[in-house]
Parts: sequence; structure tokens; C-alpha cells
Amino acid sequence: MEVKVISEKKNILLKRREVLFSVSHQGQGTPSRLEVKEKLASLLNADLDCIFIRKMETKTGSSRTIGEANVYDDREQAERIEPEHIISRNKPDREEGGEEG
Repeated sequence: MEVKVISEKKNILLKRREVLFSVSHQGQGTPSRLEVKEKLASLLNADLDCIFIRKMETKTGSSRTIGEANVYDDREQAERIEPEHIISRNKPDREEGGEEG
């Protein structure tokens, strides 16, 4: 699995970076959000708890996933801004089955 940052924009007002990324997963299924968050954390030099993946989309039959993530300066800011369902989807103990977007 290889993760690449396509674009990164700083949102000063919301104290976050808005990241568009791609994941190449040749011969494998779509990776979990946790796996992608770990790769993004190392690429962006960010705290794992401050990264919130908002969307991951894989075209049928493709081995490439495109996604969007927000990387906050601190966890408290993220909890004030991110919707509850996004926070829930990004918890490490959440089971990865049956989720959309």
C-alpha cells in the first residue's frame, strides 16, 4: 500500500490542513481508515489523534482510492468542528465493516 498526498491546503480559520490523498493498493482490498491514517501521520508529521479521514472512495475494480482528510492542530479543535459521525468513523476501536464514504 502506497499513500500519496495530492494536495494540501492550510485553513487558518479552522486551525487545520485539508488534505486530498490517493492510496495505491495493487492486489489488495481497500485499506482500513486506521491503516491510511497511520501512513498519513508519518507523511504529514502529524499526531494520529488529530487526523480525521472524511471520505475514501474506490471505483469498482480499481486498485486506487481517493480520499479527503482534515489534520487539526489539536484534538480539542477537531472535536468542536468535525461532525459526530466523522469522529466515530475515525476511532481506532471501531470495526471497519459496512461503512460508506
